[in-house]
Amino acid sequence: MEGRTVSTTIQQLPSYLEAFLQLQKQSPVHRQESWFRAVRESAFTSFCQLGFPTIHDEDWRFTSVVPIAQATFHLPEYDSDGVTEDDISAYRLEGLAAQLVFVNGQYVPRLSRLPVEHKGLRVSSLAEAMLKDRETVEPYLSRYADYSKEAFTALNTAFFKDGAFVFLPRSLALQEPIYLLHLNTGSATPRMAHPRNLIVAGENSQATILEDYVSLGAGVSFSNVVTEIVAGEQAVLHHYRIEREGTDVFHVSTLCIQQERSATVNSHSVLTGGALVRSNIQPVLAGEGGNCLINGLFISNGRQHLDNYMKVEHRSAHCGSHQFYNGILDGESRGVFHGRILVCEGAQQTDSKQINRNLLLSDTVQMDTKPQLEIFADDVKCTHSATIGQIDEEALFYLRTRGLNEAAAKGLLLFAFASECLERMNLGLIRNYMAKIIMRALPQAKQSEVL
Repeated sequence: MEGRTVSTTIQQLPSYLEAFLQLQKQSPVHRQESWFRAVRESAFTSFCQLGFPTIHDEDWRFTSVVPIAQATFHLPEYDSDGVTEDDISAYRLEGLAAQLVFVNGQYVPRLSRLPVEHKGLRVSSLAEAMLKDRETVEPYLSRYADYSKEAFTALNTAFFKDGAFVFLPRSLALQEPIYLLHLNTGSATPRMAHPRNLIVAGENSQATILEDYVSLGAGVSFSNVVTEIVAGEQAVLHHYRIEREGTDVFHVSTLCIQQERSATVNSHSVLTGGALVRSNIQPVLAGEGGNCLINGLFISNGRQHLDNYMKVEHRSAHCGSHQFYNGILDGESRGVFHGRILVCEGAQQTDSKQINRNLLLSDTVQMDTKPQLEIFADDVKCTHSATIGQIDEEALFYLRTRGLNEAAAKGLLLFAFASECLERMNLGLIRNYMAKIIMRALPQAKQSEVL
């Protein structure tokens, strides 16, 4: 398998090189952002040297990316005219601070709603910010997502056209959420998009950010997303992410979080779509007293492959991190949970917990779970556990005796299992929104009867 992937990477390099040169010529951002050009070129060089990962790489041992490596993907043309307000009406929410809409990785102003004026708050297209607000963007962009070691991060850094830029000034407590909606319109020919998001939360600031990845059309495509979050001292950030693209989409996402002293970041993920999905979450607790919650739910069916990988680095003392991931698998799907906690030397009095629970609904699903601890400090409290099981037959029988049919009873039990993820989210608009998405994604559930 390794040889196939490496040779495929070599075979596809000319097409990526052609696309990279094309992007440099055609994209106004690439032509004008001279300060970032060297980073892009270095990232593309790294990708050429690294190649796509293989199952012989420890962090990818459960997921083969051969389907991505073998395909030839083209950059999409900027054409959002076919997307109308009616197309996104289901994704409009009242009570938002702002909603930025992207089509195939490109910002669409006519569909977006920018925030009311807050002194120092910046919510915009990342491409626009790179051209007009370099002094704010440059200290953070590509400082935390390591393209020298991660092939998909390198590919994104070389190719991204646009994405979201959110900058929260010191002491701003933004009560309403910011919604980043990324739409994939599909295509007759395979194509790729590389959205890039940069979120910077200043000292003592607070905010809620939602990233949502949705398919509007069919067609094989490759979404490769990188989001960098920088949480300043005592900042509090609630980050939500939904991946619900079509089952002909390959989706790789990387969330890099840098936390300073006493910063709190709560990351919530719900994965329901995609053919092959890899979600990387990589928090770094760089300052003392930081806290990080990684809370996730993945629901797979058919022949989907959903891989959840997280690496939490405790670099400073007195920090806490908690990982809770639930999986519901049906059909012939495959799920992966690989959670790695690294406690560095000097990170004393670390408190870390890791729990993965999975429900298997058929005899043809496969679940690989690997909780992992690496501890180089002697005064810590770290635990991990993983369970794999089926629906409790006694609980199912109890509900049946109370008048529910089998489908409704199973749906209720599945929603109760999924609700463990919801209960860790803040009450309010986004939690209610996530609950509805989860209800629609649950297999074997008759929504009207369960509700």
